[in-house]
Amino acid sequence: MNLNLSNSNQRGILVAVALLVAIFLSFFSIRNARAIHFASLQTPAGFQRATQLEPGDARNWYLLGRYWQYNLENPDDQRAIRAYLFALSLNPRSAETWLDLATAYELEGNLTAARDAFLDAKRAYPRSPEVSWRYGNFLLRQGELDPAFTEMRHAVEADPGRGAEAFSRSLRVEPNIDKILDRILPPIGDVYVDVIGDQIQGGQIDIALRVWDRLVAIHPVLPLRDVFPLVGALRNNNRLTAAHRVWDQAVVVARMADLQGPPRSVLWDGGFESGVTGGGYSWLFPESLRNVQINIVAQERHSGDHSLRLTFDGKSIVTSTDICHYVPVEPSTSYRFSAWVKTKAITTDQGVRFQLRSLGTEDTSVAVTPELHGSEPWTQIEIPWSSGNDVEELQVCLIRLLSDQLENKIKGTTWVDDVALVPTSAEHARP
Repeated sequence: MNLNLSNSNQRGILVAVALLVAIFLSFFSIRNARAIHFASLQTPAGFQRATQLEPGDARNWYLLGRYWQYNLENPDDQRAIRAYLFALSLNPRSAETWLDLATAYELEGNLTAARDAFLDAKRAYPRSPEVSWRYGNFLLRQGELDPAFTEMRHAVEADPGRGAEAFSRSLRVEPNIDKILDRILPPIGDVYVDVIGDQIQGGQIDIALRVWDRLVAIHPVLPLRDVFPLVGALRNNNRLTAAHRVWDQAVVVARMADLQGPPRSVLWDGGFESGVTGGGYSWLFPESLRNVQINIVAQERHSGDHSLRLTFDGKSIVTSTDICHYVPVEPSTSYRFSAWVKTKAITTDQGVRFQLRSLGTEDTSVAVTPELHGSEPWTQIEIPWSSGNDVEELQVCLIRLLSDQLENKIKGTTWVDDVALVPTSAEHARP
């Protein structure tokens, strides 16, 4: 739009009006900036000054209320309530103000007003996980378990990260674990995993195991690593039968029940095909090992798609690789251990071999396999092994014995594949 200003008087009036508008806007902008500055001081005087500068800004009154409610040195719930009510008179749709007002009323012992404020928060933001969470906790404190569980479940469904805390809080007032699982936890695998981890940290292994059993029943698909903490806790508490069972279930849940490997072997992933390491009944590799490179490779293998490769640089006397595997076994049972090994230019007369050591028994004896050195094609090494009457686990580790040669530093490459521990009864059953 073009303005046709015919004379200097009209132009002067326009300039004056524009100047007045600019001054007006500048005044309110400066006042708002000053209010923000004073609120940022987070002091009672600062919040009070912010409400004086911008009395129509509900946020300033809300922040003043939070100061009086939550400051540790001089809390004042009555002042907080007055500030919240003024904020709500300006913005009655603020769910967070209703929630803090409800908390203040509860601390004052006014449970009726607290409940009304929580319900106003739900009307303001009916799908808020924070509203459901805080109202659900209020109902828990009042002993109203059924509506409390309903609110808590809504909160967890909207924010799965709250699952572990919702479960533990509910467990304090309701000892029936199945009821809590039914009412609180939605069928989301990650929620159950968080609950299991939280219970393990609290030393509640039995409860963690109950939650795991319920998780399996909902048929999730979970990474195998998610079960490492539970299997580790069970093993550390010498509950090996349960640990073995959980691992077998986890393999199915992780869709790895058909993992290629030596048939009938009780040693999981003997062919290094899964890509899963570091816990449970998987291979355990060191985070770092001087003078030895450890890799799972596809370029060279006995069968399947991968093998384990160890490359020694010849700069040290290696006696341990820290590559181990815990294997569940049956007591008083005969097995045959085997592995396929290939070597290339392994120096000295001592290459890599396997060491088998029983766990959970006073018998500290170990068995070791033959070794290969120099350059050899894929060769199977094997030995018989029997568990004692109280042995439920076997530790299998890759080691190297000291050489009698003067130069004992090892150099070269070894590949390992198709490691197996097979009950001899299973061998005899083969057609």
